Amino acid sequence: MWTSGVARSIDLSRHPEGAITAEQATLVNNLVGKCDTLKEGFLNNPRQCKVDFSTLKCPAGKSDNSCLTEPQLKTVETYYGGVKNSKGELIFSGQALGNPIGAQRPPANGPGNTFDLVRIAYNDPKFDWHNFDLDRDMKFLDEKIGYVDAVNPDLGKFKKSGGKLLITHGWADTTITPETTVWYYDSVLDKMGKNQSDWMRLFMVPGMGHCGGGPGVNTFDSIGALENWVEKGVAPDTMMGKNNAGTLTRPLCPFPQAAEYKGSGDLKDAANWACKAPAAETVGKKK
Repeated sequence: MWTSGVARSIDLSRHPEGAITAEQATLVNNLVGKCDTLKEGFLNNPRQCKVDFSTLKCPAGKSDNSCLTEPQLKTVETYYGGVKNSKGELIFSGQALGNPIGAQRPPANGPGNTFDLVRIAYNDPKFDWHNFDLDRDMKFLDEKIGYVDAVNPDLGKFKKSGGKLLITHGWADTTITPETTVWYYDSVLDKMGKNQSDWMRLFMVPGMGHCGGGPGVNTFDSIGALENWVEKGVAPDTMMGKNNAGTLTRPLCPFPQAAEYKGSGDLKDAANWACKAPAAETVGKKK
């Protein structure tokens, strides 16, 4: 996560023309907010949201809080699309749509104390952030000392041992981007084969923040589900999610399935939702 923050801070420091104001951030958030067609205050499935940020582009010769310039659009696209190297390869996933962007300003003194992690890795307290190169330095951090990532997709030994992996992540998590967990899950399938549901399942939680909280459901019995899977051989097809007050319930579905509203009845009642596989045109990785 810190890698993404460092890279974005450095990019804004090098290209301050990409900074966006609070008013411009509101334009972006209002555009994304149109995806909340059920008016729940959160996106049930952010991957169903299709947003064309270019509609906010300023006309030629204009630059004010009512629109975004090309460099500012790049900032927004990096925030949601993720940090990529010069080859276009994803280094760290962007935020999920529905999680608001704030004002983006270049730090007064570069990327700040977070960059000390890079200096520690190089054992060089004077390593200048101006010289940071995403292609070169991420390769060093990852391959030479394994300093940053723990993203090996080969879980063959764990699978062979009989292990069961139940992964959960809240779509409204603004601390660790939920898209990163989806990216890792997809990378395991790319490495080990598309059908690994007999030992690994991912459940994305609508409206849940970092390990809890948030405007959506945030309580579910993952331990009980894992216990049934390990001890009784019953894989979780759904888990029941609810908010702390118990006034909102919703089925949690194994990814890439997601709960969809049946079209009638109380939105807050799980009985009016069902797990559905994504339409063919929406299947794929967010980039």
